Amino acid sequence: MKKVIILSLICFTFLYAQTETTKLKLPAIFSDNMVLQQKIDVAFWGTAEPNQKVNISASWGKNVSATSKNDGTWLVKIKTPKAGGPFDVKVSSGSETVSYKNVLIGEVWLCSGQSNMEMPLAGWPPRDTIYGATKEIPAAIYPNLRFFTVTRLISTVPEKDCTGTWSECTPENAASFSATAFFFGKKLMTELNIPIGLIHSSWGGTPVEAWTAAKNLSTIPQYKELIDKYANSKEEYEKLTAWLAGLPQIDLSQNADEHKWRDIDLKDKECSALNYKDSTWFDVNMPASFDKIGLANFDGVVWYRKQIEIPETWLNKELVLELGPIDDMDATYVNGVKVGGFEKEGYWQVERVYVIPAELVKEKNLTVAIRVIDNQGGGAFYGPTEKFRLHLKATADNISIAGTWKYLPVAEYRNAKFYVLDAESLAYMNRPKLSIEISAYMPTTLYNAMISPLIPYNLRGAIWYQGESNTGQADLYKKVFPMMINNWRNDWKSQFSFYFAQISPYKYGEGTNSQLLREAQFQSLSVPKTGMAVTLDIGNVDNIHPGNKKDVGERLALWALAKDFGKKLIYSGPSYKSAKIQKDKMVLAFEHAKGLELKLRDGKNNFQIAGDDKIFKDAFVTISGNKLIVSSPEVKEPKAIRYCWSDVAEGTLFNEAGLPASSFRTDNWND
Repeated sequence: MKKVIILSLICFTFLYAQTETTKLKLPAIFSDNMVLQQKIDVAFWGTAEPNQKVNISASWGKNVSATSKNDGTWLVKIKTPKAGGPFDVKVSSGSETVSYKNVLIGEVWLCSGQSNMEMPLAGWPPRDTIYGATKEIPAAIYPNLRFFTVTRLISTVPEKDCTGTWSECTPENAASFSATAFFFGKKLMTELNIPIGLIHSSWGGTPVEAWTAAKNLSTIPQYKELIDKYANSKEEYEKLTAWLAGLPQIDLSQNADEHKWRDIDLKDKECSALNYKDSTWFDVNMPASFDKIGLANFDGVVWYRKQIEIPETWLNKELVLELGPIDDMDATYVNGVKVGGFEKEGYWQVERVYVIPAELVKEKNLTVAIRVIDNQGGGAFYGPTEKFRLHLKATADNISIAGTWKYLPVAEYRNAKFYVLDAESLAYMNRPKLSIEISAYMPTTLYNAMISPLIPYNLRGAIWYQGESNTGQADLYKKVFPMMINNWRNDWKSQFSFYFAQISPYKYGEGTNSQLLREAQFQSLSVPKTGMAVTLDIGNVDNIHPGNKKDVGERLALWALAKDFGKKLIYSGPSYKSAKIQKDKMVLAFEHAKGLELKLRDGKNNFQIAGDDKIFKDAFVTISGNKLIVSSPEVKEPKAIRYCWSDVAEGTLFNEAGLPASSFRTDNWND
């Protein structure tokens, strides 16, 4: 799950809103346009001259002060009024003053997770788009809805600050903001008629353990060893950081052009040439993704080259080169001539099929050179071997181009910059070796860099959309997900509400059993003050990024409206409670079950029933008030029922509010 990102160097220098010449500094989470939590003592913190008085003056009529410690750090709390504004806040110490304007008081929510939380309102065209976005974006002029997006960063130690800034909701920034968070915030703003502040901190493809603190994860043996290695690798990363800093750099951080990746001059154009000498390059058995060649945590540009011998009967004829999908972008050359490429983001799932003109097919040996740009983990070729081939345009006759290729990294991408590796001098060969490569997909790295800097900014609660990357670790997720929730609450010293979206049906592939992850999420409702938005009916089994984010955001908002703001509404779909065996039938009871309704999918209700043989058969289901009666003529003595128990089964059971039930099972059999 790959999308627009801004990466950062592992060794992170604290960034503050003010210049380095000042002593009075506050983290980036404080800025003009910010939203502060209403009717509470909200925390302000930062650094100043040691043992210096720090004053905070707010235009709603409150003034407080504190004295900085010996190390210059300070924290002070100021009482906020009920929702409203705009207000001004001034922070002063000695002769220095920092002013914040257009500050609103309202409700503040943290929005986090992986790509389905990250997915912006504008989507990721061409394949991943948001339903209704073409109408929502132009209308998104909501001064009382405010956004703060945490810039992507990884770290092995808890950081004190992040980068980002608060902004009012406009069509321009709504388009690039999390769609799920937008719809959640818009629903709250509309229903409550108060300002809403949304802090968005997410990263596509990341597992739950990346968002959890080391002090918590260290209690789990399989994480402790890895976390200990972080501490021992500090000097290695300092050396790598210094080495990268000495390379030529191309900064893309301020370049919003969708074509910014095309024709970037990395001093590597010769790598496409017909007679370029690549004998000193590395060997790789293709097709292969970055992780297969020791580049699992590498982002940047890698060239691939191979000479392919074709049959004599193919000479002077149009050929077709098939490469499968390439993650993320490519420019492909044959005999030094560009024959195709996808050089903007959003096409990482698109299979590459390029026509080679007949005029390039003059000799029996063709030289294919491919420049791959990866801007977020797990890059390069990940299609099946049979899709890696060359054939005549007019026939199905083909030859495989799998096997040994040459490759060379020519640029590394970090912190929205390309660090240019001299292709001619093979600079990559001199890259400092690391005993452990750190990435966003490893334990604690995102908690350290993208959650820790936000603490203790006061929140009403958090929403979460993640789980796809943990589908192979459902048992572990049962431990780590509740651990993460409690970790955050403890660090904030607040038992704030935590609502999450259950993952949708998707064709993960044989043996994934994502229903077990959904079960782990369902069981996490045992953690106090949590709620779950079920998405069994609004997913897309062919796309892990379903386009209906409006219902996801609004279903999460229903929990908040009911639990945090006392609205009388139905906020949950039917929730399985118990089962009883009655002769040849089983009777299921549910919570939130008023007005139970079955809506068949492809003629199926997606309920199955089994006896002692544990062989599940499609079941007949009838509704009796708030209960279901389930049976099958093939199962005379039923023992267990399962509902939507597969990767792709979609929801059929709803209550009167049209909210779906979670997948569930009445057994605990180990299949």
